[in-house]
Amino acid sequence: MNRTIIFMRNRKLLFLVVGMLLLQANFCCAQNPTIQTGADQTELYVPLLKGKNVGMVINQTSVIGTRLVPSVDSLLKLGIRIKEIFGPEHGFRGNASNGAKVTDEIDAETGIPVISLYGQKRKPSKKDMDAIDIMIFDIQDVGCRFYTNINTLADVMEACAENGKELIILDRPNPNAFVDGPVLDMKLKSGIGRFPVPITHGMTIGEFAQMVNGEGWLPDKMQCKIKVIPVKNYMHDLDYVLPVNPSPNLNTQQSVLLYPSLCLFEGTTISQGRGTYMPFTVLGSPDLKGIYPFSFTPVSIPGKSETPLHQNEVCYGLDLRNYNTVKLHKSGQINLKWMMELYKAYPYKEKFFDMSQSKQMGNIDKLAGTTLFKEQIMAGKSEKEIRQSWEPELSRYKAMRQKYVLYK
Repeated sequence: MNRTIIFMRNRKLLFLVVGMLLLQANFCCAQNPTIQTGADQTELYVPLLKGKNVGMVINQTSVIGTRLVPSVDSLLKLGIRIKEIFGPEHGFRGNASNGAKVTDEIDAETGIPVISLYGQKRKPSKKDMDAIDIMIFDIQDVGCRFYTNINTLADVMEACAENGKELIILDRPNPNAFVDGPVLDMKLKSGIGRFPVPITHGMTIGEFAQMVNGEGWLPDKMQCKIKVIPVKNYMHDLDYVLPVNPSPNLNTQQSVLLYPSLCLFEGTTISQGRGTYMPFTVLGSPDLKGIYPFSFTPVSIPGKSETPLHQNEVCYGLDLRNYNTVKLHKSGQINLKWMMELYKAYPYKEKFFDMSQSKQMGNIDKLAGTTLFKEQIMAGKSEKEIRQSWEPELSRYKAMRQKYVLYK
């Protein structure tokens, strides 16, 4: 009898504990529901494509669902007529190196013509647009001014506006959804900076498209008819792990989150790890030997970096593969300390920003978006002084940005 009573009591306690755990699990799910990209929500846009000739601006990140099925394959199975595919930098399959020209081709898997927007032309031609009724833009961005997807977006918007075609944007989260850095001085406008935005603009592709329209950034202030399929259950401060690498040299989540800070080093003699299998997670130079114990050696890697800076030379510097990027992301700021530290440690100051040394070095002024940044680093200015120089333009941008945000 006593054993029965004990068993019944334990059974009730077990049910109570299980019930509490289930309640807690349901509460957690309610607080952190699963993010669904615009592409995942086919029910919202497939009806808009039925019976139409469709063009798609896509790459390897354009996937649907947890099985990561390419969106072009999913839409073809649903009976959508896809007439053309447009590929951005790195190509439709995402296997071309940074800056490499990409040619037109016929996709071997689908038989659909693939038109490069990073080769002979940067926007679809009238002939391209005449072949379609509607365009889809579905590419994962990483939220930086010098990442060229936003340039491709604007070029496609321009082509759609010129030819009276609607653009459907399947939105995706921004893994670097904070606002920081100097706003681009338009005197320094280039292929790595076309719009008056800071280094991290804090917007998804859908939000950025609304800003391009709203601020009149297309030629002659043309307006593109856009429809954004927003991300479901998403807020800007949520951490988002990219399911597919966005480009060959952003091959880990760590590299994606370090990219806004480390890409500035492309305007210096410091390697960011191109030519290794850990790009944008390490920093170094042969001239830092004896100063830092950590080392790596860039080599030629086809499809990633054929002729990297300091090729076949041992570089010494910083290993950031285990750096706390969650803390960095939560800070809402790019890291300036690494630039300040490595310039101070570098023995040949006159070479640090001298891009005449190598074709693999970029223009620091165009990367930073201002001529002041280089001068401030060379003068040993404090981080506080550097950040103060970004005002009032940065605060003005933040206020302007609020008009176009779709997510909190």
